[in-house]
Amino acid sequence: MDHIPFNRPVIIGKELYYISQAIQSGHASGDGAFTKKCHAYLERALGVPKVFLTTSCTDALEMCAVLLNLQPGDQVIVPAFTFVSSVNAFVLRGAQPVFADVRADTLNLDETRLEQLITPRTKAIVVVHYAGVGCEMDAISAIAARHNIPVVEDNAHGLFAKYNGQFLGSFGALATQSFHETKNFTCGEGGALIVNDARLIERAEIIREKGTNRSRFFRGQVDKYTWVDVGSSYLPSDLLAAFLYAQLEARDEIQAKRKMIWEFYRAQLDAWAEANQVRMPIIPAHCDQSYHMFYILLPSLESRQALIAHLRAQQILSVFHYLPLHLSDMGKQFGGKVGDCPVTEDVSDRLLRLPFYNDMTDADLARVVTEIQRFKFNGSTR
Repeated sequence: MDHIPFNRPVIIGKELYYISQAIQSGHASGDGAFTKKCHAYLERALGVPKVFLTTSCTDALEMCAVLLNLQPGDQVIVPAFTFVSSVNAFVLRGAQPVFADVRADTLNLDETRLEQLITPRTKAIVVVHYAGVGCEMDAISAIAARHNIPVVEDNAHGLFAKYNGQFLGSFGALATQSFHETKNFTCGEGGALIVNDARLIERAEIIREKGTNRSRFFRGQVDKYTWVDVGSSYLPSDLLAAFLYAQLEARDEIQAKRKMIWEFYRAQLDAWAEANQVRMPIIPAHCDQSYHMFYILLPSLESRQALIAHLRAQQILSVFHYLPLHLSDMGKQFGGKVGDCPVTEDVSDRLLRLPFYNDMTDADLARVVTEIQRFKFNGSTR
């Protein structure tokens, strides 16, 4: 019996050919020809002013914290149900996280509880488009504008998804993307910073280039470059950009396949879920999702763990997701305690993600579904 992994990176087109081209060009380091191709593709496809590839989504978030001039004691509102990078990037600058609960339907930041978390020290609102389904950006943007607070979109899950017809990543002053191997489009490890506030573009370029104006030098705008700001080395190798560009070129093929996988799971598991009090993903009508993942919410922690064990016994890997950040060791240091974010605390125990990757076969999908349908919540199988 073959093992079905949770995720598997896939070569979809010209990845290896483009890598060889990058090597032969004599420029394999950052900001080579393929990096520029990726920048142009994403800017054109998303309709955003500026995109910078980074070594990870985490690094893009760290750039956001620097660009927003966060200082010790500043507060940043962030959902409790997210990956640690969404908060670590700001804590590194001395900021204090203020944990927000999520909605019970989309598992996105609960906009109805956002305003009560704002204080005079709030310097940023971080939204995470969970599973590539858009947060309620109209309401969030209105609240942020009323208080003159910038919004940062952590869009690691949501490349090419839309909210009310507008691409995710184009709402906030800043947004970030991930090209980790678990994402729809990958280069193994990688990310991108989207700059929608034109006033931040030039400084973002400097921060990304170790705090120097090196890019201006290469464009002939200055006769030498020097250290002008804080920064770090956030440029990915052009070899990674070459791999990523081939994946972006295959956008339609990748997204069509992922949509097929998602819809297969939905159609085949719908009756089973209803019969067993399992909740399926909820996609609001005004959201066009990215088909990043398929998750289910089991009735209890015990049933979730039992299903994971049952699938593992059949050589199928399924995984849980985020643990509540406010209840982590670090979260407690910032005042987090049980009961602060009840929806997060509930769904974290019950959520299960199913295998999902770009070359998943019909046979793989059928096997996953069959084994789930065989599962009984008393631990036995039919």
